[in-house]
Amino acid sequence: MSDYVIAPPRITAVPVSGGGSFPVRRVFCVGRNYAEHAREMGHDPNREAPFFFTKPADALLTGGADMPYPSATADLHFELELVVALGRGGADIAEADAAACVWGYAVGLDMTRRDMQSVAKKAGRPWDMSKGFDLSAPIGDLLQADKAGPMASAAIELKVGGAVRQSSDVSRMIWSVPETIAYLSGLVRLEPGDLIFTGTPDGVGAAKRGDVLEGSIAGLPGLTVRIA
Repeated sequence: MSDYVIAPPRITAVPVSGGGSFPVRRVFCVGRNYAEHAREMGHDPNREAPFFFTKPADALLTGGADMPYPSATADLHFELELVVALGRGGADIAEADAAACVWGYAVGLDMTRRDMQSVAKKAGRPWDMSKGFDLSAPIGDLLQADKAGPMASAAIELKVGGAVRQSSDVSRMIWSVPETIAYLSGLVRLEPGDLIFTGTPDGVGAAKRGDVLEGSIAGLPGLTVRIA
């Protein structure tokens, strides 16, 4: 008989290409990890170490489901990203050992209440409600690392309503996947089930109700989301 006084929360999981599901523990996101995006947001990419924010695990939206347009914003932005799923963890992981921690990869969207984030930035307040709101992290099916390869270079592209809005290559990230894992593991102990959204290239912009967002990263299952 359980000692819990309420029913335990459900486990959030991401479908895996070919079958099965990946249980998610935490979701970390890297801010401004492409130089062009850093510049379009008014920052110098050469002057800062990586920084991170988080989303709740249950902010993930899977299975190609529609994303409801969130409350409290009139400026919902899309940010397409390579997502890394960890099958191993640790603290102070050496960069040379980081790739062995990767279980798989997926295409993800870091959806952002940009107007709310701008107010928070100006006031020196946390970004939580601009980044970690309900269903703010659509994600495609995961592909195991041994099938995807190292993902050191792959075209990344987002279409909105059929028009290309973001187009780059993951090789243009300021901090590579192994560097990101190693750095983050010096801040918190990483665990199996953790996801890392690795940052977005330039071209971010607003999505409106009815828009269809189609994200792709070469070699990975695609992601299609309609803003409902």
